[in-house]
Amino acid sequence: MAGDRILLDHGSRGRSSHDLIARTVLPYFQNVFLNDLNDSAALDLEGVRLAFTTDSYVVDPIFFPGGDIGSLAICGTVNDLAMRGADPRYLSLGFILEEGFLLSDLERILGSMAEAAREAGVHVVTGDTKVV
Repeated sequence: MAGDRILLDHGSRGRSSHDLIARTVLPYFQNVFLNDLNDSAALDLEGVRLAFTTDSYVVDPIFFPGGDIGSLAICGTVNDLAMRGADPRYLSLGFILEEGFLLSDLERILGSMAEAAREAGVHVVTGDTKVV
């Protein structure tokens, strides 16, 4: 941590991310599930085991050989759940779009997300979109 500033490295999922969460988030939300600092949680709800996760992706460029930010988001989120021993079935999508973002690029990303979701056998069941 560089004093009182957030650095790009804090979002890299490495040691800096871990340290940031431990220093800032855990004091407010500490509990037996969050303390593990995993990418997903598995809960027992009256005999039913439920796993869930939240993930976000930032890559530059958003289109790259073999995929794009959309396929990365679906595959990465499914992977986080699978690593917890879950059988991923449902996803929520969250978009924060920059004003002026090309609609054709959004549709291209959505197409790759839909393809990745079909391949993974998951359904998108809810979501949220904001424009900044």
